[in-house]
Amino acid sequence: MESATFFSLLAFLSLLFFLIKNRVRSRRLPPGSLGIPIIGQSLELLKAMRADRTEEWLQERARKYGPISKLNIFGTKTVFLTGQAHNKFIYSSDEQTLSTKQPPSVRRLLGERNLFEMSSEDHRRLRGAILSFLKPEALKRYVGKMDQEIRLHLAHHWHHDHEISVMPLMKTLTFNMICTLLFGVERGERRKTLVRLFEEVVDGMLALPINLPFTRLNRSIRARSEAGAIIMALIREKREKLEREEGTPDEQDLILSLLSMRDDGGPLLSDAEIEDNCAAVMIAGHDTTSTLLTFLIKLIAEHPHVYEALLNEQEEIARGKKTGNEPLTWEDLGKMKYTWRIATEALRMYPPVVFSFRQVLRDIQMEGYVIPKGWQVFWAGCMTQLDGSIYPDPYKFDPSRYEDQAAIPPHTFVAFGGGSRLCPGYEFARIETLAMIHYLVTRFTWKLCWEENSISRDPMPVFKQGLPIHIQMKKPLSDNVIL
Repeated sequence: MESATFFSLLAFLSLLFFLIKNRVRSRRLPPGSLGIPIIGQSLELLKAMRADRTEEWLQERARKYGPISKLNIFGTKTVFLTGQAHNKFIYSSDEQTLSTKQPPSVRRLLGERNLFEMSSEDHRRLRGAILSFLKPEALKRYVGKMDQEIRLHLAHHWHHDHEISVMPLMKTLTFNMICTLLFGVERGERRKTLVRLFEEVVDGMLALPINLPFTRLNRSIRARSEAGAIIMALIREKREKLEREEGTPDEQDLILSLLSMRDDGGPLLSDAEIEDNCAAVMIAGHDTTSTLLTFLIKLIAEHPHVYEALLNEQEEIARGKKTGNEPLTWEDLGKMKYTWRIATEALRMYPPVVFSFRQVLRDIQMEGYVIPKGWQVFWAGCMTQLDGSIYPDPYKFDPSRYEDQAAIPPHTFVAFGGGSRLCPGYEFARIETLAMIHYLVTRFTWKLCWEENSISRDPMPVFKQGLPIHIQMKKPLSDNVIL
């Protein structure tokens, strides 16, 4: 009897040990080290970014540990993901699995109620409100205003036989475009103040989460507070304008559009939501499009055969105009197929945003590992764009890759996001880029002043010398441009 009891107990303990062992194995964390508490690999990443080695640093990590590994970024336990399958996972995950919660510094500066932080019904409501203004059907009537803003910029800053610094001027253009078309902010001191403040905000986006006097994060938080006060003043002014029933639909800007929206008799969005999302749009639209335009100017100068094909397409459009002063139309932009292929290839090679973040809402089983609830996902989506097995000779600038869009494997080009997180400003950025390139190649020629133009990321790509070029004017700008 005792012998039977002993063997039963032994069998039970063996089964218990097997179950515990399997549970431990099932909760096996991905490979890698969490590093020093709080700091982890944050300083390594920031150092790589400032040395323009971000992609290389990420690739080295993937080679060492594979496409999934653990680390510590900005004080949070994190899992690193890269590759086509993981891109698909990010874009197809439900809202009970992942949230879009950003690192503390980003969340503090963008605001708790911005589109990038929202999920579920809040995200759908807010995205729908912004898309109602930024969708193609709505943007068609703003092409003329965008055309005029570009002509004003060129007349003011681009002069015959001069050397200019491209990146600062592209930032000036894109911020002026946002202020004019999206927010209706007139030229003057208020616009200049907003430019300065948002540059300070961006400076602390990926700072260590240490909010002490004289730190980058503290300076950015103070700048964000000042910028928020200006945006709130704009909201009050535009609400008063609505109440007076002033203006026409053609004068509508993003703030007026958001203020006008009603849900069950009340405002669809709170003032805090409008303010946070105006700030997010200013930051995202300012740096991403200006970065794309700067790289395009560099790449066009470095590839004469691309320039010739581009010039042919744009001159054909210019010849279709009755006069040289006639503005571009929505139909003209639709003809710029090769121009957008060039822009797409530039985005593939030099994406403004290389990585993003998510938060894990429940334990996730993935490739034999577990990603615990509460961890942060550090996701390098754009690394597939430099994968030679997907894009042959990935460091070669080749716009012909996009002649057959159907041949591009899904979830491998993610410069504008994907799924429900596709960038709502995609069309705005596209028409701004196409219109600017049209006037550059039909009115100017340019040469790079330096063969080597060093770059860092902070967090967007920055040309340290601003990308100086020497320009020559081929034909004068229209005489009716008023500065």
